[in-house]
Amino acid sequence: MSDARARLETLATEARARAYAPYSGYSVGAALEATDGSVFTGCNVENASYSVTCCAERSALFAAVSAGARSFRRIVVTAGGRAPYPCGSCRQALAEFAPELEVIVVTDDGARHEFTLDRLLPHPFRFTKGRQP
Repeated sequence: MSDARARLETLATEARARAYAPYSGYSVGAALEATDGSVFTGCNVENASYSVTCCAERSALFAAVSAGARSFRRIVVTAGGRAPYPCGSCRQALAEFAPELEVIVVTDDGARHEFTLDRLLPHPFRFTKGRQP
């Protein structure tokens, strides 16, 4: 594993420790690397009204966009139990900025899965101003 990937995995695990998951007990952390090398982290934040819950991937993405980043290279997502594949909402949100994003999913037992986002979301919704997708 490269130093960059190891660093992202460490940052994602640290972010996971800050998750707020009182309902599911499933804490997730994410570290999103911009093409300029800057890294943004996020954790899942649950809410009693599940539709208000925000996943770790979108938390990291929203932090990045809020800081001005718009182009991304890879994301590492970690969890302690089952593999934390990005949900459909996260896949679509990430595809807005990086349709070929490298996605690395890691669990504490050492399982590691690597994909590109376009493989996980082969036909994302696209909107082109003035034309239908």
